[in-house]
Amino acid sequence: GNKTQLLKLLLLGGTCPTEPISQKDHTLNNGNFTLSYNLNWTVKKIIHGADYGRHDKTTCSDGRAASQLQVVQCSSPTSNDVVAKSCNGKNSCTIPASNSVFGDPCVGTYKYLEVVYTCQCNHSAHTVTCEGSQAKLQCGEFFFFILVIHRADYGRHDQTTCSNLQSDCMLRDVLCSSPESIKVVAESCNGKNSCTISATSSVFGNPCFGTYKYLEVDYTCQCKYLKQ
Repeated sequence: GNKTQLLKLLLLGGTCPTEPISQKDHTLNNGNFTLSYNLNWTVKKIIHGADYGRHDKTTCSDGRAASQLQVVQCSSPTSNDVVAKSCNGKNSCTIPASNSVFGDPCVGTYKYLEVVYTCQCNHSAHTVTCEGSQAKLQCGEFFFFILVIHRADYGRHDQTTCSNLQSDCMLRDVLCSSPESIKVVAESCNGKNSCTISATSSVFGNPCFGTYKYLEVDYTCQCKYLKQ
């Protein structure tokens, strides 16, 4: 129907739908197609398809004369390009559903803009935890964000990281890496909202005796219900 001329998908304060963030919206002629996000993380729209025209007699038909609904094979060839260029990769976009934007593919017919889109959200992070401390990976207070571990390394690769109060001999070996690092962290954290791991040789094994080590982790927080 055409009860509203402003369509919004709103993720307020980080809230997230309990279904994959995939949506198809209709915007009536002379209205605005709007996607807006109030989220501090990266939220990007992926436009899968857009069509300005008419393909049935019922969509956006309230209050319209029958003559304005007869043509149901009406489509603007510029629809997808216009919406994709305006919205892909952005946090928000507004597009007037009007002939001035898409051209008039069927004069005298009341048209609507139909858009199929997906929202992707993620937050990337890098942590360094010195040996003997606890690595705390978390995706904030919102349960619907989960950890995805991309890289983990327990060892040493330079002489400056986690070097305070350490003697030179404890920092000399910079080709030190535990082969168990990614497996241990991924098994402990993937799919969870938060996790804690001890940066110790008892957890990762000791890849270089006599060297003071640290745990590095690269991860993203992703929407739990998003099928990427």
